[in-house]
Amino acid sequence: MFKREFWVKYFPADVRNKKVVEFLELKQGNMTVAEYAAKFESLSAFSPYYNTPEAEYDKCVKFESGLRPEVKHLIGFSEIRDFPTLVNKSRICDEDGRAKSNYYKAVNDNKRKGQDRAKPYGDKNKKNGESSGGRRKSSGNCYKCGETGHKIAECPQKVRA
Repeated sequence: MFKREFWVKYFPADVRNKKVVEFLELKQGNMTVAEYAAKFESLSAFSPYYNTPEAEYDKCVKFESGLRPEVKHLIGFSEIRDFPTLVNKSRICDEDGRAKSNYYKAVNDNKRKGQDRAKPYGDKNKKNGESSGGRRKSSGNCYKCGETGHKIAECPQKVRA
């Protein structure tokens, strides 16, 4: 009786109903699993069904359905139906996924910082007199006869057959 009177006085029906809808539509989104679980628990208070021992299975299914796809994918096949275990395993998967993502982002950022954008491979492969394509720089001499003043297409020497 006290609980009912308390709810009536401090939590009007329209506010409770909004919280129930918020709970039913709750998704992890950009929250961490820990933040999602805390919000899930606080909002589930407005849906008394989910706070009974008989509803443990449904509570786990509801929680799992709101997880981000990459976490849900890793957790879903396990079919964990103990709520604290589900939250803990989901949290671990989420933290590992975020750490992996941050690691690869940092590696890619470091690669971009160390790379000369005009010359993506740097000057490592250059030898004296070579361009980055591996060919010798032109000295102005004809490649056929070795004389200066003309190109190979204009070389006065006849092609010998």
